[in-house]
Amino acid sequence: MITRRTFAGLTAGALIAPGLAAAQQQPTMRRTLDATTAMPEAGRRPWAEQVPQLRVGLLGGENEADRLGRFGAYRDLLERTFGVPTRLFPASDYAGVLQAFSAGQIEIASMGASGYAGAWLDTNGGVEPLVVAEENDGSIAYVAVLVVRADSGITTMEQMRGKSLAWADPNSTSGYLIPRFALRRAGIGVESGQYFSRTGFAGGHEQGVVAVLQRQYDGAVTWASGQGDVAQGYSRGNLRAMVDKGMLNMADLRVIWTSDPIPNGPLTARSALPAAFKEDIKRFHLALPKAHPDIYQQIERGGGTGYREVTHQTFELIVELRREEAAARRRRS
Repeated sequence: MITRRTFAGLTAGALIAPGLAAAQQQPTMRRTLDATTAMPEAGRRPWAEQVPQLRVGLLGGENEADRLGRFGAYRDLLERTFGVPTRLFPASDYAGVLQAFSAGQIEIASMGASGYAGAWLDTNGGVEPLVVAEENDGSIAYVAVLVVRADSGITTMEQMRGKSLAWADPNSTSGYLIPRFALRRAGIGVESGQYFSRTGFAGGHEQGVVAVLQRQYDGAVTWASGQGDVAQGYSRGNLRAMVDKGMLNMADLRVIWTSDPIPNGPLTARSALPAAFKEDIKRFHLALPKAHPDIYQQIERGGGTGYREVTHQTFELIVELRREEAAARRRRS
């Protein structure tokens, strides 16, 4: 019988934990909680000659009006702080942000770990991580969860056999890459008609949950902090955001599977940008939760302890999983 304990031992956590632990232990990494953290002084910077406008990519997975609304005050604050026009570029899906990085059409974007790995591969190392969000316990990890309707009668992964499953997006870490990896390692076929009656892409995390609520799919995978009150959608994540927007009552859903910890996705910048620009963007975000907590909670869909500096090392194993997934797709085609 397949149980949650079986899955817990076989999820990607066994692979990504070493990189995650290394990131947690790097003593030189600055944090929001450091006493010296302070917002950069307002004023136009010398790097503005090379970065005359700041273009911020916004991932898909949420309707465009809500995304622009959540990031409006953030955009205004960036513009006031650095004295350069700042524009938001909402992509229809995750791939849109990856393509924008490849084409040099955006300077920064917050991405999932898999999205960052994809952009890093697509640009041959042309992007780099700046900071990641910290959770309430100071960790820099979150989880993937599989949700079903509470009235579906489904309480275990075994009962998902022959049922339909919605992935969020092919470039999502928690909504695709990690669940597929974990399921395969547990001996479950992840292609349509193998274990599940069918699988498909919902178009984003929010859309996947809506599809379950509307009985278009039996289950969907999405992301959550893994901390806080489950009845409120955890402390942070897609479920919490949907609860806060009045789109979801957690009593209507049941979580039947939770992954091992996944590295939080980084705020990412193009590597070729001036070092002074990247330093200013780091300092801005490290100070943001203290200086402007409302803006911080809006863009993070809930709150934690702030941000922490991070390096590419944290995501090296996610890069390898992306390579493995790409190789598997080539074999299938």
